[in-house]
Amino acid sequence: MNLNKIDIENFISFNGTNFHIELTYEVFGLPIGKAPIVLVNHALTGNSTVTGKNGWWNPIIGKEKLIDTEKYSILSFNFPGNGYGGKLIENYKDLILKDIAKIFLIGLNKLKIESLFAIIGGSIGASLTWEMAVISPNISQNIIPVAGDWKSSDWIIANTMLQSQILNNSSNPVHDARIHSMLCYRSPESFSKKFNRSLNDDLKIFNVESWLLHHGNKLQKRFQLGSYKLMNHLLSTADITRDTGKEFTEIASKIKGNIYIVSVNSDLFFTDFQNRDTFYKLCKLKNNVFYKIIKSVHGHDAFLIEFDQLIDLLKEIFKDNKQATEA
Repeated sequence: MNLNKIDIENFISFNGTNFHIELTYEVFGLPIGKAPIVLVNHALTGNSTVTGKNGWWNPIIGKEKLIDTEKYSILSFNFPGNGYGGKLIENYKDLILKDIAKIFLIGLNKLKIESLFAIIGGSIGASLTWEMAVISPNISQNIIPVAGDWKSSDWIIANTMLQSQILNNSSNPVHDARIHSMLCYRSPESFSKKFNRSLNDDLKIFNVESWLLHHGNKLQKRFQLGSYKLMNHLLSTADITRDTGKEFTEIASKIKGNIYIVSVNSDLFFTDFQNRDTFYKLCKLKNNVFYKIIKSVHGHDAFLIEFDQLIDLLKEIFKDNKQATEA
């Protein structure tokens, strides 16, 4: 982990709270200023290490991969307070996702980055991608929200409320909240295909149970309670129309870049129905909005599983890009 840090003093949040923000980030591939820049927004328990050792998106980012480190500069900020090399934020409820978008845009400005080739993000990172594109409509040539949407739906809000109850009341909060969240990130069909009611003979429980316990223990070892509370709260606050008095289409239609909405047909969290609705509304007003779908039994987490499909869906954006080749 080779983290860089940007200090942002006197950041005023949406509700008027003053913050001193430590924005940490990593750069992969070519140096900033030497190639087109791809900004990668991480998911809820993710971080800025998108490739290399322990890189969570290694299958699509790297040498001769979809986002080629020999053609692009890849930049990834950490959500402030996510616990990955930066300080926790105790008054996290005074921040919303729109604030994080503004902080990332300030970070770009401090790095003297005026425009991006692409912003790509998964899950809450996709919602953040929408927020950034709306605040700064000219910021990126390509906007790629993957398995996410421009708003927190009622279903998302309900699940983040349950997560909050677990995080605040369980005697083993990170472990137990993770067990619940895994039920949101996968699908019933995925569980059936993976486990088929098989038993763990050593533990004398079903394999699906031992798998959930494993994921609870795994996250507990690497993720802090304060970070989980922050990220869960932010997940409930996505809404590019917040306090604007305007409809989604009026706001999103001002985005200048190409928009590639990537959905998962079995997603129970950010549902395919939501993403299709977003696409159908926006494509009536813009001719550079595209809809891509990952077909999988694995639910929301398919964007971290079905790499071959994701690469195939996005290859025309990143492959043989003239700007990247000539830089």
